[in-house]
Amino acid sequence: MALTAHLETLKRKHQEMSEAVEHAQRSPGVDDLEVATMKKEKLRLKEEITRLSS
Repeated sequence: MALTAHLETLKRKHQEMSEAVEHAQRSPGVDDLEVATMKKEKLRLKEEITRLSS
């Protein structure tokens, strides 16, 4: 049960990060380095979700 809850939390964080990245890319004046950092975090979350789901 704990694994399922952890996966759901990771999926929610991944979705939130995805929305934040999209918003940042549409906003003028957002630093490209900040967007890249957000994308790396999003990828890290996705990799952890994949690893735990296997």
